Amino acid sequence: MIKLHDVSVSFGERTVLNSLSLDLTERRIAIIGANGSGKSTFARLLNGLALPTSGEVLVHGLNTRKKGRDVRRKVGFVFQNPDNQIVMPVVEEDLAFGMKNLGFSKDDIATKTDEVLARYNMSDLREHPAHLLSGGQKQLLAISGVLVMAPDIVVMDEPTTLLDLRNKRRIARAVAALDQMVITVTHDLDLITDYDRVIAIDEGRIFADGTPPDVIPAYEKLMS
Repeated sequence: MIKLHDVSVSFGERTVLNSLSLDLTERRIAIIGANGSGKSTFARLLNGLALPTSGEVLVHGLNTRKKGRDVRRKVGFVFQNPDNQIVMPVVEEDLAFGMKNLGFSKDDIATKTDEVLARYNMSDLREHPAHLLSGGQKQLLAISGVLVMAPDIVVMDEPTTLLDLRNKRRIARAVAALDQMVITVTHDLDLITDYDRVIAIDEGRIFADGTPPDVIPAYEKLMS
């Protein structure tokens, strides 16, 4: 579904990612690595929020450099801090914002808003001020705001970093229940033990790539 062909990313003289070639096809993929390893830049490549300095990224055959808008309709992105993603003052208004920009009808907006609020037991919060939600509720609202756009793929950048244990588990259950392909950048190794694939990035290169039982211990040893 997503292909990276010899992708490198540099900022000035600093190379952040170096010659990556990958096919991403599994339903649940985790990206792990130390701070500064390049994993967040990697995540942003997948929907065109960042562009490769060299090489190409293809989503369903669409080049992110040439078809960025089309790619972003297929790949939703959930940011680490939901406050950076919530743009409207009221929950239902925030959910409607992206759909209005894409020209959804009022009926479709109402239906999708009802569905996603019910999915996360947030129906009673539809008129609630978005900035007064709890951390877990804000993260669920950010996820919901992506899901109502009906993407094929959801990329999440550190979705549990700011959350307590209860809300981490809530987000984990929400991710597990998604029908879409999910690519998660995370430090939370407990979150990804049942994922199909884990890719560990170290200093801009692929350090390990395989199943959680293979990659996570190797990564923990690297970090020790």
